[in-house]
This record gives sequence, structure tokens and C-alpha cells, in this order.
Amino acid sequence: MNSIGLALGMMTLICNADTDWVELIPEGKLDAFKKASPKFVWTDKITLDGAKQNKLAASKDKGAILFNNNEGLPGLVTNQSWGDHEIHLEFLVAKGSNSGIKMHMLYEIQIFDSFGKTNLTGSDCGGVYPRWEYKPAFTYIDKGVPPSKNACKPAGEWQTLDITFIAPSFDEAGNKVKNARLPKVLLNGELIHDNVELLTPTGNNFKLKEKSKAPIMIQVDHGPVAFKNIKVRELQK
Repeated sequence: MNSIGLALGMMTLICNADTDWVELIPEGKLDAFKKASPKFVWTDKITLDGAKQNKLAASKDKGAILFNNNEGLPGLVTNQSWGDHEIHLEFLVAKGSNSGIKMHMLYEIQIFDSFGKTNLTGSDCGGVYPRWEYKPAFTYIDKGVPPSKNACKPAGEWQTLDITFIAPSFDEAGNKVKNARLPKVLLNGELIHDNVELLTPTGNNFKLKEKSKAPIMIQVDHGPVAFKNIKVRELQK
């Protein structure tokens, strides 16, 4: 059987190739998620909505594309918890739209319409989202980790995101001894993060307790977005 190895210092992570992916959105089904909204649309084709570049239009035919129907819906949270894992997903956003994927519901990789932008921040597509707090007023605490290059495609085009995530490690007393890490993140096949250490969770989650295993969250409340072919596989130490 073929295998893929990721060397991380003294640790090697192994996963079986092509045999152990878990499909999160098989056509017409959201069983992998807790209390998924019934307002999602399943379609076989999605495009920008004509002159309304900030909206998406779905074909009436059913298919394997999951669309949030241009609505702000509650995030999709997996029933299953994951430790060290790989994620592959394909996404399409409207002009100016915003989404994201959160490993362990704590560490966010941003999905955003960043096509053509030159001065990148962690808020741009593929970035590690900045930390922020909302009291006494909404304020960014840092700039996050920007992608090393802008590999973003224009709004209305399908894009791919491939993430390798290493969970934090804890001793027997529950004290964190190793931070979470992103050994590799690819946006549209281009390397945008190479062995990035995640000192804390991102966004306003930075004070929350970290774990060795937790669910994955897909953000669908910040603008029109569609997904297909979302799959995850655990990595074995």
C-alpha cells in the first residue's frame, strides 16, 4: 500500500494514500455535521449572479455542490473529532465574500476574495486569521500569518485548499508541551505556508482551551460561498 510521510523533527506522520479519506459532503448529505441548517442548497452548477457579482446563482438541478444560498448560516461543525489531519476542499466565492475553515474549531485558515491583492495579511485568502477581541471595541491584536504569495483566483472560479494540521501536544497533567502547527498549506496547488507554528488559537478564540482532538468547523455566515469535494483524513504518529 502506498503511504505518505511527513517529517517533523523527530516525529513522522503517516497516512494511507487514497484509502482513508472521509468525505464530509457526499452528494445531498450533511450527516457528518451537527444540526446543519436546512437552508443549504445542493446543485450541480454555481456561477456569479450576472451583474450581481457579490451574489451566486445555482442551477436548479441537484448535484454535489453545497451552497449557502447567499445567506449567513450557522457554521458547519463535524460530529467527529480529529487530531493530526489533512483537509482537502474546493470552494467558490462571490465578489468580496468571506469564509474560512477552522481546525479544532479554533485555528482558522481564511477563505476570501483576495484576487489581485499585493499587500497580504492573515485576513486574506489562505492566511492564518489574526487574533481579535470585541470589548471594549472590536480590535485586532495581531496581523495573523499572511500567505507567502497570492495564489487566489478571481471570484466565481473554483479553487482548492489543502491543509496539513498538527494538533498541540499535552503532558499527563494536561499542560501544553507543543504548539499546534501547519506543516504545509497549498492554495490552488501553490505552497503558501511552510511549517508555521500556531502559538495560540486564532480570532477571538485565542483564550480558549486547546485540545489534542476536536471537531472541524466550516464558516458559512460571512457571504455567498459554495463547496464541493471536502474530505479529511487522520494522520498517524
